[in-house]
Amino acid sequence: MTHDALNASTPWGNRYLLMRHGHSQANERGLIISDPRHGLIDYGLSRVGEDQLSRLIEGWHWPRPSHIYHSDFLRTTQTAARVGECFGIVPQHEPRLRERHFGDFEADPVSRYEEIWALDARDPGHGQHGVEPVVAVAERMGAVIGSLEASLSGATILLVSHGDPLQILLTTLEGRPLSHHRDRPALAPASVTLLA
Repeated sequence: MTHDALNASTPWGNRYLLMRHGHSQANERGLIISDPRHGLIDYGLSRVGEDQLSRLIEGWHWPRPSHIYHSDFLRTTQTAARVGECFGIVPQHEPRLRERHFGDFEADPVSRYEEIWALDARDPGHGQHGVEPVVAVAERMGAVIGSLEASLSGATILLVSHGDPLQILLTTLEGRPLSHHRDRPALAPASVTLLA
């Protein structure tokens, strides 16, 4: 599991840990599952994902979270619950942390991500095939941090989300063009990134 430390352009009132959910049944089956009609009730963690979380929790070396917010998809809810149980925290649903909606590509093979990302590289505002635009994902993910900055101070907050939304958020925080969100290394399942 990787551990990146990034410097935000403005000082934070809180400390943030960004976590991608553990390996899921969607990962196992090689499917794009981004529609809440599927993701909220199905495609939870796989056995591999459960094992990843056991190892992650046992070897936890990041700051101890005081709050956990997570996408309400099943795979992120299960991930947050495992970490929360370890630290005695009741995780809170935050729908703005949901998976990016991939529109017409729902339930297609993950190989089709490449088509979407090629479109993103040309225009991060595109919504072709019913795909949620990168700019919209960046806005809702940034709004989560904005609202937490407004309501909490001095907290260590774990945000449990999905690969694409976290890549997009990190690209925004790094001050790079959103069209380049796939240029940074992909976040592995059950990885944690510290914003410092």
